[in-house]
Amino acid sequence: MAEIRNLFVTPFYRARLSEHGPAVDTAELEAECLAIAEDDEAGQRWSEENDYPGYTSYASLADLPWRSPVFAAVKKALDKHVAAFADTLEWDLGGGKLELEDLWINILPEGGTHSSHIHPHSVISGTTYVSLPEGASALKLEDPRSGRMMAAPPRRKDAREDLRMFVYMKPEPGEVFLWESWLRHEVPLNLADDEERISVSFNYKWV
Repeated sequence: MAEIRNLFVTPFYRARLSEHGPAVDTAELEAECLAIAEDDEAGQRWSEENDYPGYTSYASLADLPWRSPVFAAVKKALDKHVAAFADTLEWDLGGGKLELEDLWINILPEGGTHSSHIHPHSVISGTTYVSLPEGASALKLEDPRSGRMMAAPPRRKDAREDLRMFVYMKPEPGEVFLWESWLRHEVPLNLADDEERISVSFNYKWV
């Protein structure tokens, strides 16, 4: 009898942010994101100069957990989620540790998008979701083998999730998503009517 085994899986982590670490109120986090965005002239300028559709603090603020007690609580929670995910991945850290490298705010208006990309200098990346109005886009994840399937036929529309070329993960406010940083992902067009999609993204490195 033939045997078929699924090899080389791609783990994806999903949980409530407050499941680990201090409880973080989503409304409070949203207010903090908006206040920081309003005051961050360098981030506003960078977003405009680099055609970022909305606002990101990625290139302007590297100290959010130090600057804000709300973000300090977010970091404490994320540290525990990342440790749990790393345990699931069965990583041997060899006496090292996973350390937060970057943490930044993303505010995408209606029509905003973030094209397909990876995070090449990190080992775990993720996002915690703050505000997702009706019509806000899901996270689109790409099969990492896609570039090597040049002559393969397409999958059936009802293919199992683990066989699809793309998987869309629709988050809820207060959730955190984690994945290994090599996994290609994007944020499709935000179709929310005159409302902003707010999230906080981050990278962890192995040190």
